[in-house]
Amino acid sequence: MLKNVKWYFFLIVLFTQSVLAQLPDFTEMVKTNGVAVVNISTTQKALPETENAPEEEQPLPEGIPPELEEFFKRFLNEQGDGYAPKDTTSLGSGFIISADGYILTNHHVVKDADEIVVKFSDRRELTAKLIGSDARTDVALLKVEAKDLPAVAIGEPNKLQVGEWVLAIGSPFGFEQSVTAGIVSAKGRSLPGGNYVPFIQTDVAINPGNSGGPLFNMEGKVVGINSQIYSRTGGFMGLSFSIPMDVVMNVVDQIKVTGKAAHGWLGVQIQDVTRELAESFGMKKPQGALISKVLPGSPAEQAELQIGDIITEFNGQSIESSGDLPPMVGITPINDKATLKIIRQGEIKTIDFKVGLLPDEINTLADAKTAPKLPHNRLGVNVIDLTDAQREALQMTKNGVLVQDVAKGTAQSAGIQRGDVILRIQNNIIRDAADFEKIVKKLPTGKSVAVLIQRQGNPIFLAIKVDK
Repeated sequence: MLKNVKWYFFLIVLFTQSVLAQLPDFTEMVKTNGVAVVNISTTQKALPETENAPEEEQPLPEGIPPELEEFFKRFLNEQGDGYAPKDTTSLGSGFIISADGYILTNHHVVKDADEIVVKFSDRRELTAKLIGSDARTDVALLKVEAKDLPAVAIGEPNKLQVGEWVLAIGSPFGFEQSVTAGIVSAKGRSLPGGNYVPFIQTDVAINPGNSGGPLFNMEGKVVGINSQIYSRTGGFMGLSFSIPMDVVMNVVDQIKVTGKAAHGWLGVQIQDVTRELAESFGMKKPQGALISKVLPGSPAEQAELQIGDIITEFNGQSIESSGDLPPMVGITPINDKATLKIIRQGEIKTIDFKVGLLPDEINTLADAKTAPKLPHNRLGVNVIDLTDAQREALQMTKNGVLVQDVAKGTAQSAGIQRGDVILRIQNNIIRDAADFEKIVKKLPTGKSVAVLIQRQGNPIFLAIKVDK
């Protein structure tokens, strides 16, 4: 019996050692690269004191639990009674990319900063100059006056594989040289506000203060800049996002030459192709980027792209979802020729165009107002003609009808809402309410049809299946 217990214990020890042998050891990587990671603090000077204190309510810090919100509101209001302007400070991370003092961090870490101080691993502190930053990719390039600095090696994020181990070094909550590790959870992730970045998603613990720090692969090379987290509390919840270094270095090269970054532009608004939309367009499977709007004066308009076209390839690279397209266009040099493969009304076509310069701002459209109701039609939707005032507010010169009311049923299930403007139904342009009624009467029963609407200035395709 004792002999069996000893043998069983030996097997457990052997198994444990085998498992431990398979886990990565990051110690040497941290020793080698930790010296190239820096802490960044910024100061924004307060505006001169005025006679009247600001009446705006002070914003609450991120991550405050709901049960403590009232306490913090009272505390901040009491502090405001004796108002005096104060400098604001923030903390972040960064890393050295060259021995002569170039340092990378996030744009949001140094945004609006009047002073940027870099603290090195040897406790030195130097004032940094902002060479340039790019809000669209959230990349900023700094420079300090120093020589022979330890620099990181730049890796190739395109070679990363989902499930691969990665390591982050940074300064969460102001703590210096904190190390966390995890795996790559996904690649090419598209996030709101980050259309020009195919983010690397990981489960590496990233918290406030980690922003701007490096993400290392197992070769000890930087493959990304830690930029965002998905969180309902302000702290880490298992989803972290990093900017791939190929995107970063493209921005860095431009900043070094011109002081800013330029991004390629096609000039379309796009959305994913759902299963229902794929059926309505006669596609075998949902894929590609569906064009819901072609912006006037854009390269897309010059190339004669049309609403309803589905882009499936860009320069030979497959477009599986709409989020794949903007980063590909964004990193393409301005004025370069590019080729699109599209599906137009069931036919595959090739379109050539010249990449344009992404403008600073793209106009958005205003909301429309409602008017008296009309009887429900076959879709369970009340529509009316747009007034001249509504067209002016929506920046629409012609076509389209305003949805005034939606009954329970097909259209409501598809997502059509009051205030939407219906522009097209299955490639048929809707000119007015009478036109709309004629087209709706002819729709096939039991088959998905694509409906193009405009909502809060944004064009969207929805798929509706007309009931019997």
